[in-house]
Amino acid sequence: MSLTVTINGEARELSGAMSVRELLSSLGMDPAKIAVERNLQIVPRSQYGAVQLGQGDRLEIVHFIGGGNAPAQAPVDKPFVVAGRTLRSRLIIGTGKYKTYAENAAALEASGAEMVTVAVRRVNLTDPSQPKLVDFIDPKKYTYLPNTAGCFTGEDAVRTLRLAREAGGWTLVKLEVLGDRKTLYPDMIETLRATELLIKEGFQVMVYCSDDPLMAKRLEELGAAAIMPLAAPIGSGLGVQNPVNIRMIIEEAKVPVIVDAGVGTASDAAVAMELGCDGVLMNTAIAEAKDPVMMARAMKHAVEAGRLAYLAGRMPKKRYADPSSPLAGLI
Repeated sequence: MSLTVTINGEARELSGAMSVRELLSSLGMDPAKIAVERNLQIVPRSQYGAVQLGQGDRLEIVHFIGGGNAPAQAPVDKPFVVAGRTLRSRLIIGTGKYKTYAENAAALEASGAEMVTVAVRRVNLTDPSQPKLVDFIDPKKYTYLPNTAGCFTGEDAVRTLRLAREAGGWTLVKLEVLGDRKTLYPDMIETLRATELLIKEGFQVMVYCSDDPLMAKRLEELGAAAIMPLAAPIGSGLGVQNPVNIRMIIEEAKVPVIVDAGVGTASDAAVAMELGCDGVLMNTAIAEAKDPVMMARAMKHAVEAGRLAYLAGRMPKKRYADPSSPLAGLI
């Protein structure tokens, strides 16, 4: 005749009368490694064979485990995919402020980046034979990312990117609409408006924005291909000034988050990546370094190291010392 018992809070149907030992055997448990409580009374191990289970019995079966909380799960790595394009490098660099296009090309090679931002400017009618960027950085080898650097209205930004699409067929673009010439902070009202217009025209838009989590979410809802919050003012080299907001943007975003603007040196890039950013975009930090090619190489390693550190999960910060070696058995 079957009977019902409750084991560790879970109702179980047993095929018939059995002892505690027989139950443990059916569950594949070693009696020497557990303890049993039956109806709030401890069952001595020596009595496991003698104690018979009855209808409605409540059993608790326990064993030893390591103390403390379960360790936090490390983040899961995922490919860097922007608007359907999978990039091996999480570093994107610019093409401004270099002494020559040749230096720019050498820095790009050293950085390992596969995507470069390019500005759209008028052709020099006086000397059309002047060197051109495409002569040094092949758009068939690297992904060109036309941007709207220097635009202060949504209309100017949209007009610029229409020309870029006509010039090279590019639909993946970087939008930035600046608010003033002193801070070069984004004008988010104009940015939102221009983002909406460009997406309606079929552009895939990576958007330079403030480090406001609500604005970042709004851009994503409009259909932005990537969110690009500033670390600090453009060209300032101050590094990540508001890690709390950047982290909140990352936690909420379902599209890539790429820190854009304000990185000054390799440690700044590593910090951005350790926060969980999908990538980092920079220009001045490399172009205005004393040795741009060497700095580009440093940035490559910093982005890679920062990503690994993020995936590994840093140790918790503590207020006081915590010895690495055990004190027990000290001579």
